[in-house]
This record gives sequence, structure tokens and C-alpha cells, in this order.
Amino acid sequence: MNRRIILWAILLVGLCRIEAKAQASSSIYDHLKAHGLPIGILPKGITEYSVDPTSGFFQINLTEPCDAKFENQFHYDFNISGYLSMGKIGELSGVSQQELFLWFPVRCIRVDDPSSGLIYFDVGVVDKQFSLSLFEDPRDCTAADHSSNGFQFQDQFVSLGYEIGRKGILRADS
Repeated sequence: MNRRIILWAILLVGLCRIEAKAQASSSIYDHLKAHGLPIGILPKGITEYSVDPTSGFFQINLTEPCDAKFENQFHYDFNISGYLSMGKIGELSGVSQQELFLWFPVRCIRVDDPSSGLIYFDVGVVDKQFSLSLFEDPRDCTAADHSSNGFQFQDQFVSLGYEIGRKGILRADS
């Protein structure tokens, strides 16, 4: 009887170690790959993250906001979150993309057909299309200027002669 208990205990401890090792080797990049997304859509070196396997909700905490250069400049906030599903990150927050001299929040990233070699970034007004090959590997991310975070969109519109009204509606400043 005691031998059976000891054998079960050893087996249970071994299984726990295997499970812990599997979880430790998992990264946010592994989750992206499992959902058919390129790992380079997020910056290099992310270690603090969580993923809810049932809802697909994920949250990433960076040590500091940072910028990465692809065809366009991308900005990553301290906190990035969204919902992972096959070929898509929806309800994304914490990522913005520069177009000319304006910054736009990226709301969704999707790969409709991997064989097309294209990835789409929904920036509200339009879907920006890029080559998937740009996002094969995570990029180095350089520290971003902390002073404009959270106000960069409003500041840019004000400097262009526009103001943001009470309901967030952009209007010309006379």
C-alpha cells in the first residue's frame, strides 16, 4: 500500500514538473504563432504578459513605452491589450502607428489569408496593408518620449488648427 502511494506521489510530482516546464517555455510570441499571427507585430523582449485561454484576452506590460520602425513608425505603450483569435487581434489598445506626421491608434491587426503575404492594421479610418515579411521577427524597441503619451493625438490636431470638442468630435478651430 505504501509503495503505491509513493509511486503515485512520484508520478504526480513528475507530471507537475512537466506542466510547469511547458508553461515556462510558453511566451506571448508562441501564442501569436498558435493564432496564425507573425511574432514581429510585438516588440522584442516581452516577458510580462497574461493570456486568458477561454476568451483570448491578453495583456502585456512593458518596462517603458517604446517605438519600433517598420515601413512606418509604431509606438507601444506601457500596457498593451486585446483579444487573440485565429489570424486576428481585436479590440487592441496600447499600439499606435505613425502616418506622415500623425499618430493613429491601431484597433485591430489581422491576417485574412496567410498565402497572400499581407497583414492589415485597422487604424480607424482605413486598413493599412503591409507585407507579412516585415513582421517575421520582433524588432528592437527604443525608449519613447514619455511626455506626449496620452496627449499626442490631441496635441497634433490642436497644432493643425483643430480642437477636440466635448464629445471627442474633431472640429476646426477658428
